[in-house]
Amino acid sequence: MPVEYLSWLMEVTYQNQSGKITKRRIQVKSIRFGLIKADDLLSGQPRTFRELGLLAWYPSKMVAEGV
Repeated sequence: MPVEYLSWLMEVTYQNQSGKITKRRIQVKSIRFGLIKADDLLSGQPRTFRELGLLAWYPSKMVAEGV
């Protein structure tokens, strides 16, 4: 994920190390050394994602619509 997505709201599809696939809506806080730190907007909890585990990502519709 490019650094240009810092502070963006993103929709991500992620596969964890156990192989479980989830979809999440996050706000990207930092991207360093292959790790993405973000706030999970559904749970309100901070999360860390391995960049290699991202299957898909795209800006949230709210950001794209300017809301």
